[in-house]
Amino acid sequence: MTRDNRNARTGADRYKLFGVYVSAAVFEGLSEFLYEKAGVVDYGEYFDPTVSTIPAGDPGGDATDALVSNLVEDFATLYEEADFEAARRVDVDGFVLAHLAADPQTVASARERFQAAATIQESDLRTVHTAILSVALSAGSGPSEQ
Repeated sequence: MTRDNRNARTGADRYKLFGVYVSAAVFEGLSEFLYEKAGVVDYGEYFDPTVSTIPAGDPGGDATDALVSNLVEDFATLYEEADFEAARRVDVDGFVLAHLAADPQTVASARERFQAAATIQESDLRTVHTAILSVALSAGSGPSEQ
């Protein structure tokens, strides 16, 4: 008998927090998304960056888990639609850290895809985060500009 250790550190009933750097416009899009989907009033203060996990069932966690799960599932399409040039034009000081929560395996998959896209684009992760999340938010919750 083997033991499944996939969620040993975080537990199957917890989401893992991870950070992405995005443009201010995409951060605002995430704020609007979380307000609409989970009633989160202040996204910037919602997730505590000093903890690594939050319980499943948290409204904001559930909403970002769904967003990240869809992003992983649809990554190839989002990549094709992403405007990397617009994201490259964002001033280096124009990026902000946004926290998302998702199943630990989903987080690992998202990180792998973001890193692969950064390698292919010969770009940094904040450019990729901004371009991909902009498209994902546009598809799921109305237009979101870079």
